[in-house]
Amino acid sequence: MKKYSIVIAGGGSTFTPGIVMMLLDNIDRFPLRKLMLYDNDGQRQGIIGEALEIVLKECAPDIEFSYTTDPEVAFTDADFCMAHIRVGKYKMREADEKIPLKYNVVGQETCGPGGIAYGMRSIGGMMDLIDYMEKYSPNCWMLNYSNPASIVAEACRALKPKAKVLNICDMPVGTLRRMAGIVGLQPKDLEVRYFGLNHFGWWTSVKDTKGNDLMPQLKEFISKHGYITKKEVESQHMDESWQETHLKARDILAVDPTFLPNTYLKYYLFQDYVVKHSNKEYTRANEVMDGREKDVFDAAKSIVKSGTAKGGEFHIDSHATFIVDLARAIAYNTHERMLCIVENNGAIANFDFDAMVEVPCIVGSCGPEPLSMGAIPIFQKGLMQQQLAVEKLVVQAWIDGSYQKLWQALTLSKTVPSASVAKEILDDLIEVNKEYWPELK
Repeated sequence: MKKYSIVIAGGGSTFTPGIVMMLLDNIDRFPLRKLMLYDNDGQRQGIIGEALEIVLKECAPDIEFSYTTDPEVAFTDADFCMAHIRVGKYKMREADEKIPLKYNVVGQETCGPGGIAYGMRSIGGMMDLIDYMEKYSPNCWMLNYSNPASIVAEACRALKPKAKVLNICDMPVGTLRRMAGIVGLQPKDLEVRYFGLNHFGWWTSVKDTKGNDLMPQLKEFISKHGYITKKEVESQHMDESWQETHLKARDILAVDPTFLPNTYLKYYLFQDYVVKHSNKEYTRANEVMDGREKDVFDAAKSIVKSGTAKGGEFHIDSHATFIVDLARAIAYNTHERMLCIVENNGAIANFDFDAMVEVPCIVGSCGPEPLSMGAIPIFQKGLMQQQLAVEKLVVQAWIDGSYQKLWQALTLSKTVPSASVAKEILDDLIEVNKEYWPELK
């Protein structure tokens, strides 16, 4: 069986150790010959890299491992690039969340003004990665799960239409694990139909492998408890703020009981509730910096200090096994069915052909082939049309350096109450993003 070479772009991320541990746990399904970390922050990546070097020596000494800030070194001889970059790190995420909240507008990582600001930072970084990949390993596939995925995917469509980039998201996978727990099955036992934009979609069907309809059972549970499940079902997104988000799904379901909702819809349908229940001084970014950020880097330092990973300081990110499934589908032409973000091209019959939509796809060596979801109802179509316009305007604003288009994007966001508020938020965001955004005129 062929062994593959992987570069992880965003090597200094707190998610990198869990992904590496997951890759090692799946080495029999997807064998590796080489694993490279790449990040433009050498100091940050060095801490993670040094610890993972010890892990690899102890667990898989036959895999060539290294880490670098040199794109040529990183991307030469790569079969797959797994990209999860965060331009501006958590300091800028904190600004993304707190600036909108100052104006009583949703402050969230990928939704509303925060997601727009993050998208404006991510586009340039993603285009650089694609350039490196195409220059040094033109046959490489990029599996991108950098946020905000919808804006990044639209930028890839507009700027790199022929690039071998597959945009994916772990959020539907996490919710699917919760659904499986609710009905007492494993995620692999569920077959779903789903449509939407990233972080903005609905499940229209959930069945088991025998074709039994699980929607009635799921709707009954979720209408009372949301997606709340026990820790043994889903280990990620279990802290208090996320549990509140999972619970809110019952209220989203009440708005339209036809389909099961993505939890992120709460930011668009219950903006007032979200702002009221937000701590303007201590947001999710602060939770992450004081929680996962600290825990992962403390664990890395502990491994380096002790010279061994036998204490189990790094944990497998089982949540990310979908990345291995995706890589295997391309490498071995398995034609696995997975949710991917792809150009619509009629998959949703009554929606824009050039929209980047999230739908089930059959994935093989040529990439994803979207399945037909048919026509969608007016409520969902109206919401999606508005959000799609926001995302397209953001990408156009980045390409053109247009203040006007970015103001329009913020004004059109369902999370922002008026054009005047949008302008105030935009001016504040420009001030803190001067280092990262193109100059707007």
